[in-house]
Amino acid sequence: MAGMPGSDLIKTFVSERVQKRWAKAARAAAGQDLAALRRQRSQARELRTHLNELIHVADERLALPAIGSTQFRRPQGSDWGWRPALWRGPLPVPGLSSAQNKSQLGEEVTLFHDCAFSELTLRQLRNTREADLAPYGLRMDVFKFDGSFLSLVIDLPPEAVQGLKRRHLLRMDTIVEMEKPLEIFARLNIKHGPNTEQIVRELPLHEEEIMVEFDLAYTKLNEKRVEKAWLDLIFEGPEMNQVVLRDLTFSRRPRAEL
Repeated sequence: MAGMPGSDLIKTFVSERVQKRWAKAARAAAGQDLAALRRQRSQARELRTHLNELIHVADERLALPAIGSTQFRRPQGSDWGWRPALWRGPLPVPGLSSAQNKSQLGEEVTLFHDCAFSELTLRQLRNTREADLAPYGLRMDVFKFDGSFLSLVIDLPPEAVQGLKRRHLLRMDTIVEMEKPLEIFARLNIKHGPNTEQIVRELPLHEEEIMVEFDLAYTKLNEKRVEKAWLDLIFEGPEMNQVVLRDLTFSRRPRAEL
């Protein structure tokens, strides 16, 4: 108390006085005259409305993953880790309906498809489960699908390729929910000079931990000419399905020397 600013002392004093006042009124309610009791009841109900609203908002905010959170499990020895902005904080435009080819949701996620008529929707949603580390997730609803391909492209930041070597392992972790089974493939693309290296992995959706690793040792990567990297999430047979990506994170680590 001694170290509190003056305004905080005053607020604490007023709060204690208010609590004592209502505690005293509650104890005296049984013997209070009806006119005074009616006034107190009206005041108490008005106060309860504000208190209930504060408690509701506080419970919701304090129970959810913190907005902007970059917390996630990274393999030991990782020299870089990242969660895209869509999964970290609210977007100015949280959703798209009848999403067209090359539609963007945020600055890092782009939808690609070749449907003649789009019945695709994308929407950012707030994660509420206790197990979620990401504040937000992405829901994709696919109704009739007359195209031959559907993918989400995630542009990796410049930091992902700074100092990138062929001895690196690049890892992607995700949490996926879907209405019915489908196949999802992850394709890593790394542009170096005029060439682009590609590595494709199928997501192990039947496993509890859904992650894939890309071993750059098996590429012909020119370490001196690396420019940028992006990842395609490719959905096979997506018609009449809802897919929720609760989280999406990336990390990289150098392979242990043999």
